[in-house]
Amino acid sequence: MTASQVAPDVAHAPGLARFSFNQATAKHWPLEEVVAGCVDAGVPGIGLWREPVGEYGAQRAARLVRAAGLTVTSLCRGGFFTADDWRTENLRAIEEAATLDCPVLVLVSGGLPPGSRDLDGARQRVADGIAELAPHAAAAGVTLAIEPLHPMFCADRCVIATLGQALDIAERFEPGTVGVVVDAYHVWWDDTVYHQIARAGDRIAAFQVCDWVTPLPEGVLLGRALPGEGCIDLRRLRRAVDAAGYTGPVEVEVFHADVWARPGREVLDASVRSYREHVL
Repeated sequence: MTASQVAPDVAHAPGLARFSFNQATAKHWPLEEVVAGCVDAGVPGIGLWREPVGEYGAQRAARLVRAAGLTVTSLCRGGFFTADDWRTENLRAIEEAATLDCPVLVLVSGGLPPGSRDLDGARQRVADGIAELAPHAAAAGVTLAIEPLHPMFCADRCVIATLGQALDIAERFEPGTVGVVVDAYHVWWDDTVYHQIARAGDRIAAFQVCDWVTPLPEGVLLGRALPGEGCIDLRRLRRAVDAAGYTGPVEVEVFHADVWARPGREVLDASVRSYREHVL
């Protein structure tokens, strides 16, 4: 079963069969409470992040999620291939994803090496790193999902800036081993995005939604909003990934200080409402 075919296996609220709540949306909500909140709301899927999972313990987190009947739809993140310990960290991340029965490890590639202006070389380093990791991911049953980030993050966070660039790397491997992430926040502006989504087909390993609001806050990474609060045509993107053959989870993933300041259950409920109203 490929990442794009994973379906939640628990009873869900009407209209939420594909919905997944990424825990970063309620950053300060403890893991046990996030899981309990998802169960109470009839939410079948949850996207996890390595830092809180590491604090809780991967084995313990796996038991918690399994006991709740939830599906872990993605684990974020691996990548950052300019770091000295990139290989060790990514192998550990693959192991953590397998422990969580999570089919998708999201890769954020990392920016330029310190002092470098060699963008082509940095992108080649990403491709070489993924080639080294691919056999380990395949053996673990984990798809490495390359996430392109908006070009404003190219220097320091992610030299893979478009879905096309991500696919240029992913297409060197089997779709179940290396795929791509379609994250609305990062790809909505691209005039080729619908062509690239069609091109991606069964290489779409994850689909994440939020909205783009202006003016952007000082920390532009935190400029995301709940669906419907900004300018992205999220329903059009969802229909495009569906038409490409993607049948997997749709994660709501929002980074914004104002959202994080709200009670976790309130954020979850608002995410569900906005998903129903602006994504379905």
